[in-house]
Amino acid sequence: MIPKKKTFITPEEYLEIERKASFKSEYFNGEMFALAGAKVNHILINGNINRELGNKLKDKPCKVFSNDLRVKISATGLYTYPDLVIACGETKLEDEEMDTLLNPTLIIEILSESTESYDRGKKFEHYRNLESLQEYVLVSQDKPKVEQFLKQQDGKWLYSEVNGIDSRAQFTSIECEIDLKEVYHKVEFK
Repeated sequence: MIPKKKTFITPEEYLEIERKASFKSEYFNGEMFALAGAKVNHILINGNINRELGNKLKDKPCKVFSNDLRVKISATGLYTYPDLVIACGETKLEDEEMDTLLNPTLIIEILSESTESYDRGKKFEHYRNLESLQEYVLVSQDKPKVEQFLKQQDGKWLYSEVNGIDSRAQFTSIECEIDLKEVYHKVEFK
């Protein structure tokens, strides 16, 4: 049997398909990749962080966006859906559809078994091409742990982590902090 040749999809074709689709897909290098659904802990953590940061930033010039806002990394051509995105200052969008962000300040990914290596590796490589990005955060679903990468003035990324339910994560790029007991509110660990 002859393997079926993949069809190259342009970014414009991707956006046309994606905007009509009933499920989300990422796009890179002419291909679309369907996103899997999330599990309970992932959904709870996402909602908890969204609520906490949204409340803390309500009087600041930053906006919190959930995983329904697409982000484009223009330098590499990746279109992706981070779990949470914070944009400070003017919100720059790709076009009049207002569904693709170009200038995130902070990106948060909630780790899962199927995405952890991608989120830590290739995806972070793409994200580092965003001039606006100042902080990248990885949140564990399995234990109270938050890992942070903070962009330094020389362009290098400084790694830090906080562990334990009584800890507090400090997001330098948005001048905000959040207790891990709030991040993991109602989350049940195995």
